[in-house]
Amino acid sequence: MKCNIVRRALVQGLLAAAAITAFPAGAAAPASPSGAQPQYGGVLTAILNPEPPNLNVAMQQVGTTQMVAGKIYESLLTYSFDLKPQPSLAKSWDVSPDQLTYTFHLQPNAQWHDGKPFTSADVVFSYTKILANTPRTRSLMRYIQNITAPDEHTVVFRLKERYSAFLYAFDIGGGVILPKHLYDVDTPLAQNPHNNAPIGTGPFKFKRWERGSYIELVKNEHYWKEGRPYLDGITYRVIPDAASRRLALEQRTVQQAWLQDIEPFDIPRVSKLAHINVTQKGYEYWSTLHWIEMNEARKPMDDKRFRQAVMYAIDREFIAKRIMFGMGTVSTGPFHRNTRFYDANIKQYPYDPKKAIALLDEMGLKPDAKGVRVKLGLIPNPYGEMQRRIAEYTKQSLGKVGIAIDIENTDVGGWTTRMGNWDFDMAYNGVFQYGDPAIGVSRTYVSSNIKKGLAFTNTSQYRNPKVDELFDQAATAPTDEERQRLYTEVQQILAEEVPLAWIDDTNYSTFLDKRVHGAITTGLGAVDTYADAWMESK
Repeated sequence: MKCNIVRRALVQGLLAAAAITAFPAGAAAPASPSGAQPQYGGVLTAILNPEPPNLNVAMQQVGTTQMVAGKIYESLLTYSFDLKPQPSLAKSWDVSPDQLTYTFHLQPNAQWHDGKPFTSADVVFSYTKILANTPRTRSLMRYIQNITAPDEHTVVFRLKERYSAFLYAFDIGGGVILPKHLYDVDTPLAQNPHNNAPIGTGPFKFKRWERGSYIELVKNEHYWKEGRPYLDGITYRVIPDAASRRLALEQRTVQQAWLQDIEPFDIPRVSKLAHINVTQKGYEYWSTLHWIEMNEARKPMDDKRFRQAVMYAIDREFIAKRIMFGMGTVSTGPFHRNTRFYDANIKQYPYDPKKAIALLDEMGLKPDAKGVRVKLGLIPNPYGEMQRRIAEYTKQSLGKVGIAIDIENTDVGGWTTRMGNWDFDMAYNGVFQYGDPAIGVSRTYVSSNIKKGLAFTNTSQYRNPKVDELFDQAATAPTDEERQRLYTEVQQILAEEVPLAWIDDTNYSTFLDKRVHGAITTGLGAVDTYADAWMESK
């Protein structure tokens, strides 16, 4: 028997907000600031760096995979700039009074790029057979009792207990819907040929991938959102060299750059180009926090005094101002300052090499004749020249207190593999916070998410039963006030134990040619569908 489900006032507000930031099906997109009306046609060319390992976002969470896959695949929801859930493959949803039953009503006209109909069976399959084993959605599935499909266009999620962050968990990264008819097969997920030639429901279809050169997407003529997309296609050009990326944007051979595509010291110059618009909108949901992971299964990283020493030994203000040139702000702890329930009033670690040395001495890590106390490997974040400079500066900083660092360079695939397999001493990482700490923060620290073989989990292998308890309580707390109290306490504990060396909260920008309009319309920014993006003719 169907539950007696009522529409909550919250949902009405969310749908009203959606009308502000996303165009209803069949509606005309607003004119550009110059007064130009939306036009059909044109191919948007965007920078792709680094090249992603594959395009199955259920398997691969790196930013470039999400950016490309977000045009091909879709999820049930997307999110506004102020992080209110909005319709995507779910046109609407209902919430029961006890907040234990969520009913999603699906877009009736959506279909897969191969012509097969999109149905509720695809949603149930994606969550129960694929996403349940992924780093992010594993945490969500702990709260789900069952997922059912009463009919082809309805999906019901029944929870075991209240999960306050539930509606924040349905972005493309954590909730991508895959075609059941192509993935419910005997072939292992990692070997499925559609990982690199994806079939989705999105506004753009995969056409070809020339490794090391480009990924080409073309218009989906049968997209469920009437009259969309405007663009004929999107081409992602792989450009490894920073100077070449800047030149391509200057010469207008590409129309988009994002994240770390443009070197920080080049940003003022590029921002002044007459044909470029710069925006920091579209990163609200991601709120990337950079840190150094320390493998606590290895000595001396298992001692919090060593981890505290690392924090004191690095001048993070120098990194933010002199290497990132304002693209980052010094982190105050485990929560990005844009994340819900952030609290800055916790223990801080200002630059103080003397304190670092004192802690290392207290541990008994005495320097040898060359001043070396311990030798460790460090894997840089493989996202361009800036990250390599940060790794080099870290090596110098830690070397001054006797921690000798060997930088171990690798590509994105090697980096995620080594992180997931715990094959590192120390490693730089940049992790999305995903709007709510129950989704984007807890996964890094709870012991239940220590799972070998999966990157972007608790790969430092940090364990604290009290932290586990607080994160669990906060995820199910009935009020925001109670959640704040619990999250403040967990931030205080983590700030003392320093499972990771938090470096910076990012302040990224997206650079778009002024001929491009309607691209950044949600808090997912360049990762969202671009169904409403259009280009003025030359």
